[in-house]
Amino acid sequence: MLAVKFEDKQVVLEEVPPPTGEGVLVRVRACGICGSDTTMLDLGYPIAGIPGHEIAGELEDGTPVAIEPLEPCGACSDCHAGDTQVCLQGKSTIFGVGRDGGMAELIRVPERSLVALPRGVDATTGFLVEPLAVAVHGVRRSRLDGRSRVLVMGGGTIGLSAVAAARAAHAEVDLIARHPAQVRAGKQLGAQVIESGAGGDYDVVLDCAGSPSAIDASCEALRPKGQLVLLSSSWDKFELPGLVLGMKELDILVSSMYGRTGSVRDVDAAAAILAADESVADALVSDRFPLDKAPEAFARSRDRKGGAIKVALEP
Repeated sequence: MLAVKFEDKQVVLEEVPPPTGEGVLVRVRACGICGSDTTMLDLGYPIAGIPGHEIAGELEDGTPVAIEPLEPCGACSDCHAGDTQVCLQGKSTIFGVGRDGGMAELIRVPERSLVALPRGVDATTGFLVEPLAVAVHGVRRSRLDGRSRVLVMGGGTIGLSAVAAARAAHAEVDLIARHPAQVRAGKQLGAQVIESGAGGDYDVVLDCAGSPSAIDASCEALRPKGQLVLLSSSWDKFELPGLVLGMKELDILVSSMYGRTGSVRDVDAAAAILAADESVADALVSDRFPLDKAPEAFARSRDRKGGAIKVALEP
């Protein structure tokens, strides 16, 4: 089968054997290119094989499914608590990092990783469940609700997913975005797009940018006793504005990937959001490429000024 590999910081295509062993075989229909994929590519970060963790496809009987790209141990205290995203096995549990991911024609996953897609959501759209689940997890951890004033900092895929998740919680949402396509998408999702939140009185800021300037601006935008939720995946150190942080007594919450509360998984909540609002997929997906055009797709995914938001590979 055809699969994407990272070699010497380049995207290459290879013929590899189909996956064997335990688990459920899924024919991949779409796999999104995440910012973490391009970061790992650029850094030469050692992944186990095939990249890609934003995955949806079809079972052998044609049933469309999304994939929760984790195979946690299920035995540690965090797994028992539903916090599979911080399983003690670490990165080895993550598809596309510690094991083969979805940038291929086929993937084999444990049955627990399957996410049933609601009626009206097909396998070429279901890959958005993963980035939406990242936002759902952050919103759930923040405990925001319809009384909350929320600012989303950053208009990339996670930022726009955060808008969708916060709006699904009936919150009032403002968005700060840099590029015209992001602005249009934010408005489509129901956010008020603003240029600055300085001096605001937001209850919650969802930082989806991760830059030092975004952290500073987020803290300035919060009301006293407000909450800063770090949703972005930052690979660098950053500084916090100590005076503002202290004078306002701000709470800082870090949110990573997705887990569950009781029997409800963040990925299932994300699938429900995707089904309930067709504008989510329309706003997020900017480009689709066949799998054999993966190098071009990765190049396009970097073109934020040119309108790229979420780029998908379709085997």
